[in-house]
Amino acid sequence: MLHHLIRQAAQSGFAQPGLDGSPAFGHLPAPSRRGFLKAIGAGAGALVIGAHLPLPALAADAAPKIVGPADPRPQLFVIVAPDNTVTVLAKHLDMGQGIVTGLATIVAEELDADWSQLRGAFAPADGKLYANHFFGIQGTGGSTAVANSWDELRMAGAAARAMLVSAAAARWKVPAGEVTVSKGVVRHAASNRSFTFGELAEEAAKLPVPQQVKLKEQKDYVLIGKPDLHRLDHVSKTDGTAVFAMDIRRPGQVTAVLARSPRFGGTVKSVDDAAARKVAGVIEVVTLPVGVAVIAKNTWAAIQGREALKVTWDDAKSEMRGTDAMLADFRKLADRPGAVAAGKGDADKAIADAAAKGGHVVEGDYVFPYLAHAPMEPLNAVVALNPEGGCTVWAGSQFQTVEQMAVAGVLGCKPEQVKIETQWAGGSFGRRATTNADYIVEAAMIAKAYPKAPVHLVWTREDDIKGGRYRPMVLHRIKAAVDAKGAIVGWKQRIVGQSFMAGTPFEAVMVKNGVDATMVEGASDMAYPVPNLAVDAHTAASPVTTLWWRSVGHTHTAYAKEVTIDRLAKAAGKDPVAFRLEMLKDHPRLAGVLKLAAEKAGWGQPLPKGKGRGVAVHESFNTFVAHVVDVTVGDKGQFKVDRVVVAVDCGEVVNPDIVKSQMEGGAGWGIGHALRGEITMTDGLVDQGNFDGYLPMRMSDMPAVEVHIVPSRERPTGAGEPGVPTVAPAVANAVFSVTGQPLQTLPFSRGGTVS
Repeated sequence: MLHHLIRQAAQSGFAQPGLDGSPAFGHLPAPSRRGFLKAIGAGAGALVIGAHLPLPALAADAAPKIVGPADPRPQLFVIVAPDNTVTVLAKHLDMGQGIVTGLATIVAEELDADWSQLRGAFAPADGKLYANHFFGIQGTGGSTAVANSWDELRMAGAAARAMLVSAAAARWKVPAGEVTVSKGVVRHAASNRSFTFGELAEEAAKLPVPQQVKLKEQKDYVLIGKPDLHRLDHVSKTDGTAVFAMDIRRPGQVTAVLARSPRFGGTVKSVDDAAARKVAGVIEVVTLPVGVAVIAKNTWAAIQGREALKVTWDDAKSEMRGTDAMLADFRKLADRPGAVAAGKGDADKAIADAAAKGGHVVEGDYVFPYLAHAPMEPLNAVVALNPEGGCTVWAGSQFQTVEQMAVAGVLGCKPEQVKIETQWAGGSFGRRATTNADYIVEAAMIAKAYPKAPVHLVWTREDDIKGGRYRPMVLHRIKAAVDAKGAIVGWKQRIVGQSFMAGTPFEAVMVKNGVDATMVEGASDMAYPVPNLAVDAHTAASPVTTLWWRSVGHTHTAYAKEVTIDRLAKAAGKDPVAFRLEMLKDHPRLAGVLKLAAEKAGWGQPLPKGKGRGVAVHESFNTFVAHVVDVTVGDKGQFKVDRVVVAVDCGEVVNPDIVKSQMEGGAGWGIGHALRGEITMTDGLVDQGNFDGYLPMRMSDMPAVEVHIVPSRERPTGAGEPGVPTVAPAVANAVFSVTGQPLQTLPFSRGGTVS
């Protein structure tokens, strides 16, 4: 759902003048083929593939769709070099999720390359050539990378293979049908002759790119879907040769840190920078609309200079409430009807009738705190102004098109004059995918104010955790009922939280009739067939900056839904798995993962005293996931998570090991934040500042995780985000199975229930 909305927003918003008044991105110049090949080490004589291959007709929900007029330039996707390496260009950011490896696997399969030949590189920033077809702009998110690139990379790989075969056949003067390819070697069995890809690259490059190619059938795969295929980045990230934005060093480069208002919405009133300028290594201090920048010879000097600043902040438009007061205001909003997100039948009447006729009603509030993204590599970017205008940006760039437009607005240049060199990113979880390119814009502002040298803007961990762009704090109020036969007859749900789409180019499409789609996804469209349903929402105003966070709205909607389902199952006297399966008859893929997870976990087997087992199932980003969790519960309700069993159906799987790692990581991410994760404020000031206060998952908290992948012939979807939504409610339901008390406030540590 989310990526379709982003695509619509791109069509309606990003073709128009952009963020901060920047001009629209128009026809972008072709990347320099020679320069780019040189940069990745391919050299002359390389076979470059990625022309406009015709994509197959697909269902509307899955079909790649390029926004805007057709572009005559070919993309560069596959590069077969004379040294026999095969480089696959990823137009998506790899922030640890394994995208470079996944996309390379798709190409290698159709090319019949040997895995040892494969290399990965990031495509240039070019929203026309390298748009995410689901978004209409170049960007990564919503677990779309494999689904988005599946067709074009298969066809590019197959086209490169066909050209290598044609080149070999011409040299040997034999029919192409007699030539075979396996593990990077082109052979003619009858004459016992062979070539490597590198030996044929130059000749193959002179041939026309075939516009129709034959793709492999699933039964013929030798790489796709196979385990134990090592990641392309595992060596470089082990020996330290992988380059992240934090590693960039340009000639004469300076470092900057920014003093921002300690309260959201605050602005600079006055600055006394005399002491800061006396700090050894400090070069310059500049006041900007976003704060006060200290520019220095190194990071330490910049931080010391910032600490010496005396800044008076204007809090006239600041958030002055604490989170307790904000939540109290949320509860007041929840007392009255909100904007309608979904409705059918008469939920109030159905619930009242059930109560009067021997049914059962459950109700309550579910509270979710602000959450930081806290990627291991804090936000940072290098910006160097170019003499001819524009600039070059080195960053873990997640929304390249947005960043080009926003930086162009700062510098007063054209978006195509903003060159972005995408680097490996040390995590993101949504934080780098901002609608206004916030931290890159900050770097551009500082570079504009100090044009003498490339500027490296660095956020410290405290900047990151106190700096906002949080998963919003959200309140759900739910009232639901089962009738005397144990069937759900009515469901009423009210959601209160902030919208991070309001005021952005996405608002026109993603906020309809006062409802932000990212706030209600997973609730307004839940799979359970409730005949009388009412879901509405209130958008609460606050200067606190919020953003999508790994799995977006599903982080809270799946929890509220699945915990309520367990409460209803208990009220109906039914087994939680059986209760769900009864309602999922028309949703075979959801039912499939639920059955698989329950079977592998030993659902229904008796448990010792103090042990609990819980379940949750949910669809997000077109992927289906179920979790079954085992816990040990103490005499006072404190608990520890012992075991997690997860079943996932993400369509045809490219790399099982990567899917497994994403499910394992999703379990750790979801449990860790549910246990102790929260951002709180007192009088508008954030209480947490580092990992001593914002507590991440500990090794001692991490349970054993078993991952089971459903074999599928469906189109690939994603695995990066869907592993998160169901694990926390499965934990809560496991505790509920022992204590009978639902866990409705996160984090669990607030109730003193964490061992």
